[in-house]
Amino acid sequence: MKEDPGVDGGGVLFVVATPIGNLRDISARAVEVLRAASIIAAEDTRHSSALFAHIGVAPARLVSLHDHNEQARIPELIAAMGAGQRVALVSDAGTPLVSDPGYRLVLAAHEAGVRVSPVPGACAAIAALSAAGLPSDRFAFEGFLPASRAARRERLALLAGSTATQVFYEAPHRVAESLADMMDVFGADRRAVIAREITKTFETIRRDTLAALCDFVHADSQQQRGEIVLLVEGAPARERAGGSVERDALLRALASELPATSAARVAARLLREPRRDLYRQLLDMGASGE
Repeated sequence: MKEDPGVDGGGVLFVVATPIGNLRDISARAVEVLRAASIIAAEDTRHSSALFAHIGVAPARLVSLHDHNEQARIPELIAAMGAGQRVALVSDAGTPLVSDPGYRLVLAAHEAGVRVSPVPGACAAIAALSAAGLPSDRFAFEGFLPASRAARRERLALLAGSTATQVFYEAPHRVAESLADMMDVFGADRRAVIAREITKTFETIRRDTLAALCDFVHADSQQQRGEIVLLVEGAPARERAGGSVERDALLRALASELPATSAARVAARLLREPRRDLYRQLLDMGASGE
């Protein structure tokens, strides 16, 4: 069996995926790497300590690395790896850097000439995609949508014409609002999936139209809890060029949230039509002029 990078005594940064729910999903290699690490950098040390206790890992040194301290923590970790130590990076769940901290550390390691080695494993986005029953030959991971409704609908409008399957993470208290916005912007009949609490006791994988998923989530408050992935089928190729149904839905969504000047600018970029003509139509739809 080939040995892991870093066995020659040189420093290395391991990017280690951990379970997203079911603790048995951790790989044997991940356990070995965590046990051998000189330092484990964890998003939340208390959260990760529970996992380490379960798998029998007693870290030599455990430090926090999250959005608020990552930049300040980098010099000491780079210095440790420069001195030949092994550092393992973990997030609260799943694969680090996928909507989680760690990008700056990985970049700094590359710039310092430190070897970076992934230890693959669970990722909520990929797990959801594998079970969604939506086309997976082309997909785009969009992470979390903006929290404000106007910004969220503007982002969705930019994605409305994409033919790739769209994958989103969403907070439970916003899932109903996001689904409603997706229905307005993408169309009520667009196929979508809600994947909730993947690998956990109350796992839900529900595939339906956006309209039906909106009703499903509103009718069952349990679907507004836990970790959530939303997946939306890409636009049919015939609509990508600006077919009337897709075009009108896009303009209505923009008119309801943005002033006509901003909405026309976004629509012109997406539809490749004259901004002046779109501005007039948006005014007719009720968008404010300023």
